[in-house]
Amino acid sequence: MDTQADVQLLMGNEAMACGLLEAGCQVAAAYPGTPSTEILQSLIDRRDQAKEPLHIEWSVNEKIAFEVALAASYTGKRSVAVMKQVGLNVAADPFMRSAYLGVKGGLVTIVADDPGPHSSQNEQDTRLFCLQARVPVFDPASPAEAKQLVSVAFELSEKYQILTVLRPATRICHSRQNVALQPMQTLQRKAHFEKNTARWAATPPFLPALHKKLNDNLDAIAAEPHLQPLKTAGDGSQPRTALVASGIVYGHLVDLLEELGLSDQIDLYQVVMPYPLNPAWAAQLRNDYDRVLVLEETYPVIELQMAHLGVVGKQSGHVPKEGELTPDVIYKVLAGFLELEPPATAPADSRGRRPSLCAGCPHRSAFYSIKKCFPKGIFPSDIGCYTLGINLGAVDTVHCMGACISQGAGFYQSYVQDAQDVAGGDFPTVVVTIGDSTFFHSGITALINAVIQKARIIVVILDNGTTAMTGGQPVPHLGITAIGEPTTAIAIEPLVKASGVNFLECCDPYDNDDFETLLKQADTHIRKPDGGVAVLISRHGCLMERHVARAQPRFKIDITDDCIGCRRCVEAFECPALVMNEATTVAEIDQDRCIGCGTCIPVCPVKAIIKGEQL
Repeated sequence: MDTQADVQLLMGNEAMACGLLEAGCQVAAAYPGTPSTEILQSLIDRRDQAKEPLHIEWSVNEKIAFEVALAASYTGKRSVAVMKQVGLNVAADPFMRSAYLGVKGGLVTIVADDPGPHSSQNEQDTRLFCLQARVPVFDPASPAEAKQLVSVAFELSEKYQILTVLRPATRICHSRQNVALQPMQTLQRKAHFEKNTARWAATPPFLPALHKKLNDNLDAIAAEPHLQPLKTAGDGSQPRTALVASGIVYGHLVDLLEELGLSDQIDLYQVVMPYPLNPAWAAQLRNDYDRVLVLEETYPVIELQMAHLGVVGKQSGHVPKEGELTPDVIYKVLAGFLELEPPATAPADSRGRRPSLCAGCPHRSAFYSIKKCFPKGIFPSDIGCYTLGINLGAVDTVHCMGACISQGAGFYQSYVQDAQDVAGGDFPTVVVTIGDSTFFHSGITALINAVIQKARIIVVILDNGTTAMTGGQPVPHLGITAIGEPTTAIAIEPLVKASGVNFLECCDPYDNDDFETLLKQADTHIRKPDGGVAVLISRHGCLMERHVARAQPRFKIDITDDCIGCRRCVEAFECPALVMNEATTVAEIDQDRCIGCGTCIPVCPVKAIIKGEQL
């Protein structure tokens, strides 16, 4: 076999997908979320390489993804659940219990963390979550190591019948490296579920024994010889001093030490498995070193387990407690610890134009109409590209998946307490916006609760027919599986009706007049004596989907000399194709960006934006 052909330049997420195939994984379930999305997508793209049957699914949410993979492991098959760090919160209930009950076939949960954060609600550290849940976790320092640790995690899972976690950070997921591919395992396992209610359906009387077994397993795992921190010895010129690092921070540190000419002078430890950490190793460090610098993202997980009086790190304040440990940050910390030349002052952060919705995005039209109809409204929203409705003044809160409907109901319940005349509509209009994928993920239960609790709110479901934020994964109402096969389409309307909603309308937000009429009718409904939740589905396909863009008529859009330079189109509508010519103080159309939808036409107060011939 040609050795050159066995090495590929892979993104970290692609490398982990290859690792899953090589390890004989047969069930893979995920919910998309940056930085983890491409792991399952890469598995889909490479599924034809699998030697055995492979089920792949985009689950409705992370809890379901974990439970699907968990049940598969009960039958002896190797399985994986993939999510980002905040997705683990959604899967927390089954995840925490599974630590006690264990597994049969190997179960690996790949949880991609987002220090920074780049595209998340928080910087939570999955390693700390695993410490609480008492689940072994691996922290790769490179894409190649992430791939290699997939097999290690499966093997450890099966040896101790315990679930394991692989925690790549954003810089691992999205960086590229030459990765050596290995032959794929053929495990030839047949599904066989051995019934054992004392374990798989354990009631409280059985849990203390299961907890003790878990503790014994963790002690044994911590002592596994091949999982101990890896030492790169120095030349003795820095006696009784050591550096300890894990994950991508270790990779940065190695490069930095080489640049500084220090790579062979100081003892360096790489912690591949931050939890459970071997107490014997920690005791050895207390005996061998007076000063230890611990570098890790994001919380002091290793540091807490070391219990070393000479340790400096996040707890001591020597290492920043928030944000990424980028090479420049690490150098500043290292310079202080080793008394090196202090780094030059970093230039001020220069950020470009703030992100905005794409030209022609239907959500922009919906948000503009919502803000126009209810200038004093309260606007809870959710996680997705439509979060950028903030720029249009039509998004006031963004918390976590599905929270917008519950928060909308909470706003109503709070304000209605002060209302003098509820029947007369003496309360502010609350307009909730939630994407179609997010609605299926965790909006349905919140909608049911809002109906039961008689919340008088408007819920606008922004249905663009895809999971746009993460690259266009299929949504349940399309009737397509992860691998493109047809399946049952789950329509939104029946779900809304079954939730007890009496006002339900659907409209294309491109039709401003119709959309705004329906918004006003919804507001009238919630203020009726028998009113309740009103739902409006804003339905128009995402223009990032080629078939949508091709099917949509395109017109030549121009701005006439009637423009008065009021900036309303640029600031209140914020389409990337609308720009101000500061020299002439009038608005212009950037024809390279304009998609010719004409949704900006109603925005101009003097009707200076016009639609020309169809292109």
